[in-house]
Amino acid sequence: MRKNCKVINTSHAPEAIGTYSQGIHLGNIIYFSGQIGLNPSSMELETKFEDQLAQTLSNIKGLLESEGLNTNHIIKTTIFLTDLSEFPKVNKAYEEFFSKPFPARSCVEVSALPKEAQIEIEVIAAKDGPI
Repeated sequence: MRKNCKVINTSHAPEAIGTYSQGIHLGNIIYFSGQIGLNPSSMELETKFEDQLAQTLSNIKGLLESEGLNTNHIIKTTIFLTDLSEFPKVNKAYEEFFSKPFPARSCVEVSALPKEAQIEIEVIAAKDGPI
């Protein structure tokens, strides 16, 4: 591991289910691993898309709070959907989760996600202040 890196490890989001860290803090930037709709206490996946989306955002919030950050520190998100027709629901949730200016974003449809999740979101945050 690079000397300047700090590994993020918190109970406010699901523990890693593979060979990865919940996040890596390097300089002013924190790279958080993708989150799916796993409940951190039960490690069970929500069933409905809307519930997975809400839990995913809650997990992201937990990761941020573990580092003393909030959603205004997020500068980039990448969204993975198994069904792109769910994208309008993501946009609606974004309007409630973020405030302007919104972070940069990419969204792609994928054939499958871990644990048969329907959505995964990864975020990059800047420690040096909200956007």
